[in-house]
Formats: sequence, C-alpha cells, structure tokens
Amino acid sequence: MRLQGKTAIVTGGASGFGAGIVRKFAAEGAKVLIADLNMALAEDVASEVNGISAKVDVSDNDSVEALAAMASATLGAVDILVNNAGITHLPKPMQEVTEEEFDRVMAVNCKSVYLTARHFVPAMVSAGKGAILNVASTAGLSPRPRLNWYNASKGWMITATKTMAVELAPEGIRVNAICPVAGETPLLKSFMGEDTPEIRAKFLSTIPLGRFSTPEDMGNAACFLCSDEASMITGVAMEVDGGRCV
Repeated sequence: MRLQGKTAIVTGGASGFGAGIVRKFAAEGAKVLIADLNMALAEDVASEVNGISAKVDVSDNDSVEALAAMASATLGAVDILVNNAGITHLPKPMQEVTEEEFDRVMAVNCKSVYLTARHFVPAMVSAGKGAILNVASTAGLSPRPRLNWYNASKGWMITATKTMAVELAPEGIRVNAICPVAGETPLLKSFMGEDTPEIRAKFLSTIPLGRFSTPEDMGNAACFLCSDEASMITGVAMEVDGGRCV
C-alpha cells in the first residue's frame, strides 16, 4: 500500500500503459481519476478500480482547466499527476508527415504537459508537495527511423521533465519520466506501420530482453517513482525498455 491515502490523475488512463498505471496505483491504495477522450473505456476502468472518470482533451486548454476544477472538487488536493496521453504519426519519411499530423502529435505529446503544469502545478506549489510523472519513450533517447516527429516530441518531453524537476524541486515537487519501448497497446500497430509476425520479430530483435513493454511494467515503475520510496529521485528519465537503449 505504497500510495495509501494519495490521490492521482492519469491522463490517457483508459487503455494501454495508462490503464496499467491506474490499476497499480489503485492496488497500492491511491484514489485515481482516469482522464481520457474515450469516456466509455474510462468509466469501465474507473468502475473496476473504484475510481473516478473524466473526459478530457489534453491538447485543449479549456478541457484541461475543467479537469483541474473537477479534480479539485472530487479529489481535493492532487498528490500525483501522470501525463500519459500520447499519439504518434504512422511511420513515413519526415518530409511526408502532414502539417496536420505534426501539429496533432506536438499538441497531444508536448502542449499537454504545459497545459497540465499550468492548471495543476499552482495547487501543488501551495501544498508544498506533489509528484509528476511524464510517460516519454525510448524514441526520445534512441530514435527509430521514419518516426521522426514522434521521436522529437518524446525528446521534448524528456527535456521538459528535467527542467520542470529543477524549477519545482524547491517547492517540494518531484518530476520524473519513464521511457517504455513499444508494448501491447493501441499504438503498437501505428509504431510498426503494420502488425505482422515478421515485423514483430524484427522489432523484438532490437530489445535484449526479447519482449515488448507491458502495462504492468509501466505500472510498477510509475508506482515506485511516484511513491515516497523515491523521495530523493527527481529529473530522471527511467528506461523501462528491456535494454533497448543500452
């Protein structure tokens, strides 16, 4: 029960890595608000973990502001904020990514971190405590070809994590990131372009431990970094990748 008595928000918490983080946080005693565009899935996960669901577009200021107001009303103080929501463009040469695709990736993967900081950090500063976790990617550390602007967005997130950590440390707020390799999530096919046994085998050959990341892997790492056990850890981009970045 490492998160007993804590409150947490997980964006994109209705599926994939986000749902794995939600389930682990709840199992460790946290009250969790699942924030997602897919309200039906969010409600299902919330029902499973006795949590709260909310619809949010993390790239939209008004939507994130409304989420913060709802969180304050339902959870009170927010102890843990997980910026997990993310998207990618399909694998293609960088010059063929459309402006619309580029803008959407940057809005969901980058602008969202700014917006949640804008609306949740002030209360954490007032409380003198808090933990923020950004779900980045090995793509931000060891980029794969043809995912150029997705890679760049996750590199941005890692740098944002470090600068947030430095600025917020005197306020008692820790900020870390986790960097998963691709996993069995709704985005897997998008990363690979197409999902075939041959492409899976080629992808897995780049991961020394020989398997994809799982939602449970992310939940375990997230729980540690957001718990008091990690009270001396801030500004870290933890690789949860089976050795992919070695």
